[in-house]
Amino acid sequence: MEFMLNINLPKAEKLIHHQHHILSVGSCFTEHIGNALTNMKFQVLQNPNGILFDPVSVCSSLVSYIRNKQYSGEDLFYLNELWQSWQHHSRFSGMDKDRVLEKINRSQNHAHHFLKEADWLIITLGSAFNYRLKDDESRSVGIPQISVLTNGGAVANCHRAPSQFFQKNLLSITEIIENLDNTIHQLFHFNKKLNIIFTISPVRHIRDGVVENNRSKARLIEAVHHMVNKFNRLYYFPSYELVIDVLRDYRFYDIDMVHPNYPATEFVLQKFQQTFMSEETIALSEEVKKIVIACKHRSANPATEGHKKFLRSYLEKVENFKKLYPYMDFEKEIKYFSNVSDEG
Repeated sequence: MEFMLNINLPKAEKLIHHQHHILSVGSCFTEHIGNALTNMKFQVLQNPNGILFDPVSVCSSLVSYIRNKQYSGEDLFYLNELWQSWQHHSRFSGMDKDRVLEKINRSQNHAHHFLKEADWLIITLGSAFNYRLKDDESRSVGIPQISVLTNGGAVANCHRAPSQFFQKNLLSITEIIENLDNTIHQLFHFNKKLNIIFTISPVRHIRDGVVENNRSKARLIEAVHHMVNKFNRLYYFPSYELVIDVLRDYRFYDIDMVHPNYPATEFVLQKFQQTFMSEETIALSEEVKKIVIACKHRSANPATEGHKKFLRSYLEKVENFKKLYPYMDFEKEIKYFSNVSDEG
């Protein structure tokens, strides 16, 4: 008897390897995948603008990487004692305007060069709703005019500004397709070898309303499938369907009943590996994860011979891995396991 709906996920035509460079952009769920890949020592750059939810913001950020857009003071606004950017997550915000700009532009430059050499781009879309800055409200508080912003005043992050500053908009399927189509053409012109994986975040945006959330997700799914059917080197991975239709139970959600919990994200990651990795790559990833987990171990009695033996054993293992796979970054692990020489 089957107690779970099964989704047949065939192996992708092209597979991800540890030598590949992977850029991931989009919602918070893309960071679950990105963090997991990073822990397996894949070469990953995550969300150079910070977390993004809607297709307009995602596309705008990707085009800015292609062009290596450099921001100036006119692109920032001052609110709640912080200098901030409408196109960036609050992790870039700060009290020192020059430091905020330096941080943003350093990230832009890194993203530009990384994207140029990337083998894979993972795009996770979270919502078809976007927010646009109102012209009249922006004047009254000294926030930059809409002309400073791209995409008709669309913002990627509202930075807790008053809701009356914005016009909430549910993007049409046509609008989403137009943004994605234009961006993908630019991406493929910029990087001839790039492969793109689309996925829809299973995180429910309940603040929009249950009905509105479903309308939003439906538009994203329809638009993405249109693009996958149109272009080669585009793939769809069903993160949304795996959580909503396969797991399909609140025990797979966090206490907020909105975000998938650890077992759910691990389940999705396992399916992702089975779809986009060879058995050899999966096996290697599991061995790497053991090293990463061991590096997090903190002994209550580090001076014991048992702990020193543990460190020596893993140091030898890491050094062997480094010889076999020089493209993997084990600097942190080598530093930790090398502590045995200091204590011995």
